[in-house]
Amino acid sequence: MYLKSLSIDSDRFPVSDRFPFNLPIFQHTSRVDFTSPVTFLTGENGTGKSAFLDAIARKGGFLPWGGSKIHRAHHNPYETQLANYMKLKLEPRHPYGFHFRAEAFFNFASSLDDILLDDPARDRYYGGGSLNVLSHGESFLAFFKGYSFQLNGLYLLDEPEAALSPQNQVEFVRIILDAVKNGSKQYIIATHSPIILGCPGSQILAFDSPPIRTIDYRDTASFAFYENFLSNPSRFFEA
Repeated sequence: MYLKSLSIDSDRFPVSDRFPFNLPIFQHTSRVDFTSPVTFLTGENGTGKSAFLDAIARKGGFLPWGGSKIHRAHHNPYETQLANYMKLKLEPRHPYGFHFRAEAFFNFASSLDDILLDDPARDRYYGGGSLNVLSHGESFLAFFKGYSFQLNGLYLLDEPEAALSPQNQVEFVRIILDAVKNGSKQYIIATHSPIILGCPGSQILAFDSPPIRTIDYRDTASFAFYENFLSNPSRFFEA
């Protein structure tokens, strides 16, 4: 694996009341070890999963495919600074890698269209055509099956299930499992999907309460919720 562990120096945080430094998960986690080539981050919205991925990407210098996410309407000067207080234990040879965010995928697909104007042959890596002519889910799978996962390296993915049907979430896990067979790829993935979390042999890191820790699949909040929901859906919509 390329990323063995990381440490967070919360004693040096510049503030304690502004995002992301106000999140208890970062204030009370000093070290995270990665024990599998496929690691999932799970937890409720707002618990710090995306901020964690963003900090790894910034600290490691991994390309944010589709662009960075900055809230200019309510600009927070601390929003992207968690990386400054994080240390990564990477292999001596810096790996190839990128940071994928589902909400920015359209930007990437559109930039690829511009590239294809000068290099039409590049489309063979993404299913033989523009990603923007496919459905949202089809374009995601074409991206994951294509050139982006063929290179050895470290891949940071934020909610890849956003456009995928349940069946295609299973297909996504199959793509991941096939990709790690050669031992030269590593994935760190934030997800709410109990289907994706079921990936065999993966490590699951919980963000719902500090510190960040490894938990079993059946102990995830996503699994528990879906199990209860599917047993009696109607009761979840009663007043």
